[in-house]
Amino acid sequence: MNASANKNLTLPQSNQLAKLEKRLRRNVGQAIAEYNMIEDGDKIMVCLSGGKDSYAMLSILMILKDLAPISFDIIAVNLDQKQPGFPEHILPEYLTSLGIEYKIVEENTYSIVKDKVPEGKTTCSLCSRLRRAILYKAAKELGATKIALGHHRDDMIETLMLNMFYGGKIKAMPAKLVSDNGEHVVIRPLAFCKEQDLIQYANLKNFPIIPCNLCGSQPNMQRQNIKKMLQDWNTSHPGRIESMFTAMRNIVPSHMCDSKLFDFKEINSTSGIINGGDTAFDNEPVITADIKSAHVKSTMAELLNVVEVK
Repeated sequence: MNASANKNLTLPQSNQLAKLEKRLRRNVGQAIAEYNMIEDGDKIMVCLSGGKDSYAMLSILMILKDLAPISFDIIAVNLDQKQPGFPEHILPEYLTSLGIEYKIVEENTYSIVKDKVPEGKTTCSLCSRLRRAILYKAAKELGATKIALGHHRDDMIETLMLNMFYGGKIKAMPAKLVSDNGEHVVIRPLAFCKEQDLIQYANLKNFPIIPCNLCGSQPNMQRQNIKKMLQDWNTSHPGRIESMFTAMRNIVPSHMCDSKLFDFKEINSTSGIINGGDTAFDNEPVITADIKSAHVKSTMAELLNVVEVK
């Protein structure tokens, strides 16, 4: 399905796709190397929702599987939440065409969410909790060593802003974590990927996108408002989004206000200058994520950054 669609691209579109794929491959490879996301012998459960991000994640991981100097397996897993009108045939047909191992998990979370969440309220919180529990169970049954989610750089920044504005915390989505039941390692291979790149990639690859009917009709969600704010900001101040993500990777606890992360009580006149002292308030050149990631030293990173897909 997908392969034949790519053959219909014009030459400029094919060139654009090659450049995009190379950039995404590099970004994913750098994230994998920096956070040690994938190790030799891993079995990666790639959570496939039917949206652009998870399709792109699966596509790039399949490419890297062939290029990486280590051996790992991939199994695609989709949770069929029994939404009315859900096209059950699309994902099995697509995954079969790729020749990849997959599993469709069927659980009627749609009815639970609709029953528990009052009309007009956002469904994401309950839906997310239910999905996590089901996917963790599936990972255990399949013997998966890592669970890969399709959240990208923009998702992580939006989560940071949501927690700052509404949760009173400086907290975002980590690139790698232990699941809330303590049994699984969850990774986000798209952590360094821009959403705009993923949109273009999905369009050029002609992925069979399946919309989420649960939340697609909720335009006033706080996350959507944050997304619009960041998009407007990026339009008027290009480069600010990159700076924000770089800031998430360059945290200086001594210049924040969390006494649990830094022992402010012990600072005195003999402590010496800590992290630049007052110079922290001066303007400093921003080190972009791309520049910083260039310093990542890893056999996998070096290979994935230079090998061309023929």
